[in-house]
Amino acid sequence: MDRVSSFDEPLKKLLGGATAKVMAEHLDLHTVGDLLHHYPRRYEERGKLTALADLPLDEHVTVVAQVADARILMFNNGRGKRLEVTLTDGSGRLQLVFFGHGVHKPHKELLPGRQAMFAGKVSVFNRKMQLAHPTYQLLDASDADEATEAVDAFAGRLLPIYPACKQLDSWRIAKAVDAVLPSARDAVDPLPASLREGRGFTPLPEALLKVHRPQTKADVEDARARLKWDEAFVLQVALARRRYADTQLPAVARRPTPDGLLDAFDAKLPFTLTEGQQKVSKEIFDDLATEHPMHRLLQGEVGSGKTMVALRAMLAVVDAGGQAAMLAPTEVLAQQHHRSITEMMGELAEGGMLGGSDRGTKVVLLTGSMGMAARRQALLDLVTGEAGIVIGTHALIEDKVQFHDLGLVVVDEQHRFGVEQRDALRSKGKQPPHLLVMTATPIPRTVAMTVFGDLETSVLDQLPAGRSPIASHVVPAKDKPHFLSRAWERVREEVENGHQAYVVCPRIGDDAEEEKKGRAKKKGPEEDPDKRPPLAVLEIADELRRGALAGLVVEVLHGRMHPDEKDDVMRRFAAGDVHVLVATTVIEVGVNVPNATAMVIMDADRFGVSQLHQLRGRVGRGSAPGLCLLVSEAHEASPARARLSAVAATLDGFELSRIDLEQRREGDVLGQAQSGVRSSLRMLTVIDDEEVIAAAREEAVAVVAADPELEHLPELRTVLAALLDKDREEYLDKG
Repeated sequence: MDRVSSFDEPLKKLLGGATAKVMAEHLDLHTVGDLLHHYPRRYEERGKLTALADLPLDEHVTVVAQVADARILMFNNGRGKRLEVTLTDGSGRLQLVFFGHGVHKPHKELLPGRQAMFAGKVSVFNRKMQLAHPTYQLLDASDADEATEAVDAFAGRLLPIYPACKQLDSWRIAKAVDAVLPSARDAVDPLPASLREGRGFTPLPEALLKVHRPQTKADVEDARARLKWDEAFVLQVALARRRYADTQLPAVARRPTPDGLLDAFDAKLPFTLTEGQQKVSKEIFDDLATEHPMHRLLQGEVGSGKTMVALRAMLAVVDAGGQAAMLAPTEVLAQQHHRSITEMMGELAEGGMLGGSDRGTKVVLLTGSMGMAARRQALLDLVTGEAGIVIGTHALIEDKVQFHDLGLVVVDEQHRFGVEQRDALRSKGKQPPHLLVMTATPIPRTVAMTVFGDLETSVLDQLPAGRSPIASHVVPAKDKPHFLSRAWERVREEVENGHQAYVVCPRIGDDAEEEKKGRAKKKGPEEDPDKRPPLAVLEIADELRRGALAGLVVEVLHGRMHPDEKDDVMRRFAAGDVHVLVATTVIEVGVNVPNATAMVIMDADRFGVSQLHQLRGRVGRGSAPGLCLLVSEAHEASPARARLSAVAATLDGFELSRIDLEQRREGDVLGQAQSGVRSSLRMLTVIDDEEVIAAAREEAVAVVAADPELEHLPELRTVLAALLDKDREEYLDKG
């Protein structure tokens, strides 16, 4: 086969249309370069078999094992045939099952003693692990051409096991890789020669050959070390260039005036700031005092006092003659921030008004659903500079909104804002304003260095005094239905003790489209016909009103309600008139009802670890202890149940975010949500490679400081351009 000249060659040319189509649709592989960067997940040694005992449920796996026995069973009065094959590997046994006409070929080939590779989805039947209708390839000598080929290809070598899909087995991917492997010689090496030699790295073409077709385990180690470095380094150079460009932007330094608004505010605080709040405030004030824009990420658990830190930064900017804007993802949250900030500031929030402080300023709210007159007044206060602080939703970004002198933008829950919005706000200042991004999702340091790599990071990890602990338990609804009945009794007890509760469901349940989608999905080949659609808010609320919680005031809250209706429900819940709120994840951020002490999360296995932790943070916000019950029908041995047990076992958000990452390390560790980095992280696992990422960041900073435009590193420029096509550029921005 001719050597392909470039990594950009479409796979269709080399592999034929059908295979290329499956690769594009199911594995997101389109070019020769994509396939060469689709690395084996692990390697099997011939003769040394997989640990069948450790297979994960519900996942598509490839195993190498030996046939222990095979038998044909009749059912349906002899009309149906089933072939059952037992595999063994010393660590455990695994059942294979074939039905109908599909039994003839495997019955002839899968004889006791035979060794083969098997691929399929692991399920449980009669308490035994099984693969139904797996595909397989024989590995010992037999008449089949394919088997001989397999033996020749893999004899005495490590067998690469690739991340595969139902439509394409690992060994077919291995064959496709063979077809494109000669192109590895064309790989453009992004590492500067001095760095490559200084760290003793294998050249890139050799690393690609070694990772796909290793002769020894040392080959695998060599290749992995090199490929991890490339990924970490290229990504860190992109981020270092972004940070460098930001330092070149001009900004107005904002230093608070002595005896000004900030000092007046601090003097009336009824408590002292935690050590963490003081340390983080200092980092922020140091940034605000420089002549280029601050770009800082402030992360801290729900209730760690982020709003207080942000407010003091805003007051410092107002003190220095500028204005500050706070962006919230929803109207409910914007109103809540406005309420709590004006309460904390008291007369200092009434600058220019009767009874207001002469050192005070005006704090205005600006949202899409405000009345015309109030909106006009707020816009006027902003353009004249009368209002030093504005709190609002995306409505703040509209063209009509003009500031007198915007000095600081605070963004709450960054992952809900795109880069376009960040830039639109930035353009409102005479010079780019300082930027503070807040998130309550705990982010391990390595992820902060990658996902949020263009921001400096501050962490608030102490909880202020007075927060109560939250007890969390898994409720196995399928195995132990009486546990669920007890859960509703507990909710009733909390209400009888004068408290309130949330019930969270994954779905709303009022939408014909939603139902249709659910049904269409259910018919798909991948879907388990027994798997019911996720539980819905409206159905559960009805059931509870009629059954377990009859006599209590049960209301619903979800995203498709009218804003006024939502506000009304939230107001009544906050006032204590509603006992139980059945909601979707709309309550995930910012709803603050200290009297709510219990939360029941239905179908908890359908939520991510970090999301469960976020939701749980809504209870235990007062002096009474919180209770969170995670209801699930997942099988005890499933990864989903393991996830829930982890959430129940710890309240440490950083620990949970590590677990979350470990769970999602399959494919792209940063999650497909940041689709922009589709093929940039294939080898690097953010969780295990902290040292690599930190070292790569240091090298990248040095390279960019010495040569910001990378004029002397054309190869690195080429690789960066491929990583940072339009989509991926956005990934870096959205964070």
